[in-house]
Amino acid sequence: MKIGVIHIIRNSIPNLFTLANLFFGFLSIMYSAQGDYKNAAILILIGMMLDSMDGRIARMLRVESELGKELDSLADVVTFGVAPAMMAYYAYFSSFGVIGMAVAGLFPLFGAYRLARFNINAVKSSLQYFTGVPITAAGGLLTLLTLFHGKMLGYIFVIAFFLLCYLMVSTIKIPSLKDVPLPKYGIIITLFLGCAIYIVFKKEHHRFPYFIYVAIPLYIAFISYQLVKIKKNSQKKN
Repeated sequence: MKIGVIHIIRNSIPNLFTLANLFFGFLSIMYSAQGDYKNAAILILIGMMLDSMDGRIARMLRVESELGKELDSLADVVTFGVAPAMMAYYAYFSSFGVIGMAVAGLFPLFGAYRLARFNINAVKSSLQYFTGVPITAAGGLLTLLTLFHGKMLGYIFVIAFFLLCYLMVSTIKIPSLKDVPLPKYGIIITLFLGCAIYIVFKKEHHRFPYFIYVAIPLYIAFISYQLVKIKKNSQKKN
């Protein structure tokens, strides 16, 4: 009985990360509707970190499943398709009425198609490259561009929006960079923590969106996991 409970818990852990990713995508949509684009963007960033962790955790616990893969795709459509599109709609397209709704809706449609194509070709795909831009990257870029609303010419944003839609469903080969060694994690986390300490020391933390304080510990946990993984891999090779 005890072993069965442990097995259920182990199988549930990666899916909980995936569901958290989906939930943060939903929250991002809510914040976009309120015009709080900074917190909406941070929630998508948190979703990106969770999306990077769930598959790795499943492999680490040896509990990969078809359910987890399908759930991951559904979460990605919400967090990196619908949520960035909603940010873009409220920031840029809402003034165009129904046409603006239709245009903003293209992004999750193209993203969903890209994910479906990836899922059926996952076995055939090379580890060296992606076919088309992944929805995670496209959603992150759209989120970043939306944060500059008011500082960017509208037509430039529209061009970038349609370009990202096209790149997701294109057959362009995008390097995956999975085989590139990443010894720079230590440098990244040092800079990140240094900036965080500086912000607290200067008592300027109130100027930052409050969800940044969810992202910071999650980021530290993620980088720490990567460092431990790199160390274990180097020990195995030696």
